[in-house]
Amino acid sequence: MTRKFSLVQPDPFEYELFDGDPDHLVTVVATSNQRTPWIDPAMVKLRHRIGRGAFGETWLATYHRSTVDYDDYHEVAVKMLHPVKEDHMKVLLDKLGDLFSKCEGVEGVCLLQGISVISGKICIIMKFYEGSIGDKMARLKGGKLSLSNVFRYVIDLAQGISELHSKGNLVLNLRPFNFLLNESNQAVLGDVGIPYLLLGIPLPSSNLVRRLGVPNYMAPEQWQPELRGPISFETDSWGFACSIVEMLTGVQPWSGRSVEEIYDAVVKKQEKPQIPSGLPPPVENVLHGCFQYDFRCRPLMTDILRVFKSWQNAINIDGGWSDLGSRMIVERTDGYTGRFLSKDDLQVGDMVRSRKLPNSCKPEIMDIPEGTVVGLEHSSERDGFVMVRLHGIHDPLRVHVSSLERVTFGLAAGDWVRLKEEDKRHSPVGILHSIHRNGSVAVGFIGLETFWKGKSSELQMAESYHVGQFVRLKANVLSPRFEWPRKGGGAWATGRICWVLPNGCLMVKFPGRLSFREQFSSFLADPAEVEMVSFSTCPDIVEIYEHLEDFHWAVRPLLIALGLFTAMKVGLSVGRKTRGSEVKEEQSSVKIPNGGQHIDHKIASNPASGKHPFWGKG
Repeated sequence: MTRKFSLVQPDPFEYELFDGDPDHLVTVVATSNQRTPWIDPAMVKLRHRIGRGAFGETWLATYHRSTVDYDDYHEVAVKMLHPVKEDHMKVLLDKLGDLFSKCEGVEGVCLLQGISVISGKICIIMKFYEGSIGDKMARLKGGKLSLSNVFRYVIDLAQGISELHSKGNLVLNLRPFNFLLNESNQAVLGDVGIPYLLLGIPLPSSNLVRRLGVPNYMAPEQWQPELRGPISFETDSWGFACSIVEMLTGVQPWSGRSVEEIYDAVVKKQEKPQIPSGLPPPVENVLHGCFQYDFRCRPLMTDILRVFKSWQNAINIDGGWSDLGSRMIVERTDGYTGRFLSKDDLQVGDMVRSRKLPNSCKPEIMDIPEGTVVGLEHSSERDGFVMVRLHGIHDPLRVHVSSLERVTFGLAAGDWVRLKEEDKRHSPVGILHSIHRNGSVAVGFIGLETFWKGKSSELQMAESYHVGQFVRLKANVLSPRFEWPRKGGGAWATGRICWVLPNGCLMVKFPGRLSFREQFSSFLADPAEVEMVSFSTCPDIVEIYEHLEDFHWAVRPLLIALGLFTAMKVGLSVGRKTRGSEVKEEQSSVKIPNGGQHIDHKIASNPASGKHPFWGKG
């Protein structure tokens, strides 16, 4: 038996309008102004398939709209999604209905006609566009666009993506064949975030594999968002930058590599797509920022839009560009990037403190432990100085914004936090991504594909971890979230943190273990299940020695070799001294067998005496 799904539109109702004459009331039928996205499947006639992708198929169809006054037939494109389980269809339809309302009137996004269910599959009916940027590139010699066209299309698309981001939607499927061209040769976004809508919707078969995008354009956190994520608006920055590079070069990122090879390059080896030379420095800089492994250091879509807009007039027809002298956001050497710092806007009245150095294990002496912003000197690129008033100091201090972080309800972005009420579905310990002035927060936790959102009152401070620290699983952890090696005696091994992911997941290597297989070179760890190990936490000399071995697998054989060498050297030295004393003893005395007496060797061997000692004087 087939179930029917529909998106409900509010029923019309009647009311009487009073127009000055109580004897002549006007009856009016009121209907909702909200446009329903539901389309009767009988009104859509599929003609032929024109495309196939990772999330479904695209068909050319005829849409019949009939009213009292007219019948209308026109061509539409139908995106038919892959089947989902029947009990999840209504959830997905509700998500699509919400997306439909958000996309209405958004420039740079394809025109959606409605939603339907055809042959048991959810369909998105949209305006039919003649071609895409990918199609245009395929017809050009070399497969690449001119620099002026790239800038024009990037600005069109970035505006649409920014609008979707402002409404809380991610795209996750940005590539040239999803960038459609309208009648005015303007680029519009052809995918409005289908991968994002499918989050949490299980596949109909366990044999199928679902990815949150196309591998060649996927950011590191897209591959395993519950482990290496969560996904964020900056995830789209990676995919968009991949598309920009492809438009500039005509070569798809990671072209010719298998899915496994792309995963190995992007996730494990942390490789980045090659950016062509000859671009304006700010454009090249923002593209480099898009390929940061940690999404917190990537620019937002609004940053990309601002850079391309500011340099559009500098692009010449011949593909060259004129220097406008625009200031770049450069990479810093203290562990933060300018892109990360530029996201922290300060306002008058904000509580601030000196920004903590990342990956610092020692408490820092803060120049500003806590102060209040009383004045701003921002530049056009959200950078500059602020005036901060400190308790006990009369005159405010002029401080650069890059050295400060905003503190709200005792928390700042980047803090390690723990949920007061734990949820078994994910780790209770994570990293705070953002906190608004009203106390609403977004936190990355292991086990969640997207940010956990709630109130600051639901969180408490947690122990922080940094690159270079040694950790091991707690003794009471019997079944850890991730695989973890043991020592020979069965105790948990100790490893060193080599990377901290945005959700707090720890990447740990074990320099104290010699491994010839790459898959065992590093392990993941839940920060809620580990404890820090240092010489100060070792209670006795045995554990101190064991921790010394954690630094490198060569410590033990080196100490053994050093011990053997020392023992041999001491043994040889003792042997020489023993033999030397024996020789001296033999030389100092002579044993007489007949009388059992000893004589002085010097007297016995003295030829000047002329007499034998036994005969006395002669």
